[in-house]
Parts: sequence; structure tokens; C-alpha cells
Amino acid sequence: MGENIVTLKVFLELVEIKAKIASVWPFLLGLIFVAANFHHLNWGLNALFFIAMLLFNMAVDINDNYQDYTKADDTQAAEWKKHTNIIGVHHLNVRGIFALMASFAVVAALIGLYLVWVTGWPLLLMGLFCFLIGYLYAGGPKPLSGTPTGEFFAGFTMGFMIMAITVYLNLYQTHALTFALWGRVLLASGVAVMAIAALLLANNICDAQEDLALNRTTIVYYLGKRRALWLFAGFYVVGYLALVASVLIGDLPIWSLLALVSIVPVTRNVRGLFAVQVKKETFILAVRNLGILALTTVVAEGLGVFLP
Repeated sequence: MGENIVTLKVFLELVEIKAKIASVWPFLLGLIFVAANFHHLNWGLNALFFIAMLLFNMAVDINDNYQDYTKADDTQAAEWKKHTNIIGVHHLNVRGIFALMASFAVVAALIGLYLVWVTGWPLLLMGLFCFLIGYLYAGGPKPLSGTPTGEFFAGFTMGFMIMAITVYLNLYQTHALTFALWGRVLLASGVAVMAIAALLLANNICDAQEDLALNRTTIVYYLGKRRALWLFAGFYVVGYLALVASVLIGDLPIWSLLALVSIVPVTRNVRGLFAVQVKKETFILAVRNLGILALTTVVAEGLGVFLP
């Protein structure tokens, strides 16, 4: 093992490129929020943050696979390492994977430090929080991904913090960054926070038996599959309510309500996961829901920025 070269196809799988929408979506929502309410965007800073965000997100996903592979007990999870984890499946060089992960994280950190130098210490605090959660999600003595808090930290860090940093980069010079503003950002990010949390919960629901073998006690372990499925559905309900509330208080344009057309396909996909919880068959339904919500909210809210 450890002899194969990382091809482009394997690399894209290693960094879980299909899940990058979970990072890009809150970033776009942040731009829309600023454009709709403050009519001011710092394009250069936004571009740098976008690059750093993607690099760090890829580093986190590589680390997830790396930590899962290196921590899996050979006697208990040998088959999982060999047939499920991408490093084992493709016989990748473990040291090379670690070096790739570290290089992405270092470049992201350097860009982040430059942005801190330009914009101020609040960004440092937000960035350190994101880096800490990014590492602890799969690293440390008790990874967050294997605890009942995994969905919360993933949804909050990606759905809210990415949007909050985007807002900060565009307003740090011109507007007071009050607790009231952050509350408004949290509400506007609610649909993304909930959809990302639902994605992680769907993954844990489908992996319930595998997680037991790997000694992961996720929220599914404590709730059981049936209650976890209802929580999964509830996440979407809360997300939609947050969207409507943000429109009602005037932070999102009325056009944003067009995103409610997504309720039909999202509900259909939720019912699909209720019926069958098999990773290779129905986890894709949660991924589709993320894509549907990202597309409809970005388009609907974007229309509100450009149309009267």
C-alpha cells in the first residue's frame, strides 16, 4: 500500500469536491446580504477569502479521510479501511496525503493572515475558530464528527461563519459590526446552516451501523434512526422559517420567497430518505436537497438585488 499516484479523479474524490457547494453557498449568501442591505462589496478581499476558504475546506476534507484511515483499528475496521476509505481503496501514500493536506492548510492560513493584517483582529478570532473546528471535526482525541455535536458545529461553522466572514470583509471599514447585525446574519444564514446540518445528519443516519463499528457515538446513536429522521426533516423546516423571517424583517428582498418553490422537491427527497437509509442509494437525496436549496436561494435572493 502507499504506491499509487493521486490522479485528478482521485483528488476530486479525496477533497470531496461535490460537497464544496456547502462552502460556496454561504459565501454567495454573504455577498447577496451585503449587496442587498449595504450596497458595498470589496471584490479583492472577497476573491482572496474565496481562495483561502476553498483551500481550507479541501484540507479539512482530506484530514477527515486521513484521520479516519489512520485511527481505524486494524482488527475491527480492516475491511472498512480497505474497501470504503479512499486512501485504502486507491492505495494512496499516507505521508503524501498528509503533506497535501498540510500545504493546503498553510496556504489558506497565509492568505488568512494577510486578510487579518488588512482588516483587523476580529477576522483573526473568526478564522481561528474555523481552523479549530476544522481540525477537531476529525482530529483530536474525540473528533466532533463522532459526537452528537457534529451536525451543529458543521452547520454553524460552514453555514454561518463563512457568511459572517464575508459580511465582515465587506463592512469592516464602513459599518458598525454590532451584535444586532450578527443576529441578522445568523437569521439570513439559517437556511444554509440547517441544510448543511441535515446533510451531515443524513450521512450519519446512513452510516449508523458502520459508525458503531468505528466507535462513533453520533446523535443517531442516542436518538435512534426514527427520531433522527424526524430531526432531519425538522432541520429543513427551521431553515425555511428562517428564510421567511429574514424577508419579513427586511434583510432579504421579497424575491427571496421564490426559493420556497424548492419545498416540493426537498420534501420528496426527505420522504425518500425516510423510506430507505442506504448510503449508496439515498444519501444522494440530502446532497440534492443542498444543491436545490443553494440554487433556489441564490437565484431568488440575487434577483432581489438586481430587480426593484
